[in-house]
Amino acid sequence: MTLKKIIREYTREAGVRSLDRKITTILRKVVRTRATQKPKRKVVIRPASLPAFLGNEYIEPETRLEKTPPGLVTGLAWTPNGGEVLFVESVAIPGSRGFILTGQLGDVMKESARAALSFAQSRSEVLGISPTFFSKNEIHIHVPGGAIPKDGPSAGITITTTILSLATGIPVPSTVAMTGEISLSGRVLPVGGIKEKLIGAREAGITTVYLPAKNAKDISDLPDEVRKDLAIHPVESMDELIEIFFAKAKKKRENASGSGKVRRVSKKSPG
Repeated sequence: MTLKKIIREYTREAGVRSLDRKITTILRKVVRTRATQKPKRKVVIRPASLPAFLGNEYIEPETRLEKTPPGLVTGLAWTPNGGEVLFVESVAIPGSRGFILTGQLGDVMKESARAALSFAQSRSEVLGISPTFFSKNEIHIHVPGGAIPKDGPSAGITITTTILSLATGIPVPSTVAMTGEISLSGRVLPVGGIKEKLIGAREAGITTVYLPAKNAKDISDLPDEVRKDLAIHPVESMDELIEIFFAKAKKKRENASGSGKVRRVSKKSPG
């Protein structure tokens, strides 16, 4: 557990140089401590005692949110240091039609966002979204971590789901994450880094992941403990996700509101 904590919270690299330096720092302090001890005692390094040896300059790992409101969805990203969760959030601002993108996004990711917005608009009628929602609001999409450049198409289905969650007012569970490129017609296209992304999802506390059907072959490369802890669902189209997160929830809401209505029966006067 101590070694795992050093790797996750005190190093952030693809190799082991930084890990080697951290372990060396700990060993030097242990040697210094034992040199002054009389009698000498065994030194045990536990996770809670790491700040005493390595200081407080640790890296806070991204973990899943406790709760996600409508318009906030968890995606997955590949980095040179491994897979990580990526939060995509959106808000509707009354005003001119269009959208704003922030979070130091690259050109490919911006194109994915445009495709996501167009697809979301094309499904407005199916989901009962007001025809004026997109025409009277500006959609602001933001990916936190503005100091880190982000690019690539793999956040396509996450951005689409974020917009649809905002427009329908239906939240996506915080235990769910997804990755995949989206086409304008809603096809979910394969992406890279699946193994790293799924390992990162498990580390962050995610329990359910949606990914492109054509990436299903990459699941076989996962460690057994990751496959055991994650419910992995391959999807071929965005309409499958719409059915899972929004269509069923919409029907449930409608049934609930319908059952709450009191049926009035007129009483006829006798005779």
